[in-house]
Amino acid sequence: VRVKVYGGYHSPWGQAVLIGLHERQIDYSVTALPPLETFVTDGITMPAASIDGAAWQLESVDILQGIGCDDVSETELQHINSAWRGVLHRADNIGNFWGGFSQSGDQNKNPFIRLIKNFLRSFITLYFYLLIRTVNLVASPQDPENFGDQFVYFNDRLTESDKPFLSGDEPNTLDYLLFGIIQCHCSIYVAPVTALQADERLDVLRAWIARTHERFAEYPYLYSGLYLAP
Repeated sequence: VRVKVYGGYHSPWGQAVLIGLHERQIDYSVTALPPLETFVTDGITMPAASIDGAAWQLESVDILQGIGCDDVSETELQHINSAWRGVLHRADNIGNFWGGFSQSGDQNKNPFIRLIKNFLRSFITLYFYLLIRTVNLVASPQDPENFGDQFVYFNDRLTESDKPFLSGDEPNTLDYLLFGIIQCHCSIYVAPVTALQADERLDVLRAWIARTHERFAEYPYLYSGLYLAP
């Protein structure tokens, strides 16, 4: 199996796909620019993946299922989406935002192609920066009183199951999705990281983070070790 992936390492959904590929030891390549097929219909939406040359897929759960991972329930997906709250603060500091994105460029082996792709990628970074700033200015989304609330479901699930991972004895889609969100939060530091570090209700979840870190120690795109080292 060979998988082509378009997406940034700062994308929680892109991270989930890459973590799943790493866990299953599937050969993959990553590009910083969207494929023409998806750009025409869906713009710069990420991630996108093509498995063994098949049509590009856009939904992270669909991509993970395509490489043999489990589906997730609607309830699980709702809690995953809630865990994403706080990510809009990554554009509060323009220096941190651009500095963070500058460290995850294209990895094409051809230096000329890599230069061109990274130049074009800067416009994608600008688009996301302006999009986040516009949403914050126009919609003025309200932060929860405590960012730790959005992780309590996962802590309780681990406590009740008494299993090492959210999916059971081995990590699977739900683990990849949540760990991907945590990488997103840590790639450009936002307030939910503080809750993950210190909220007294999340001790079991912190143990899961430590186990998952050890499990994915060789995964090359970890950002959370700086704040949540095992």
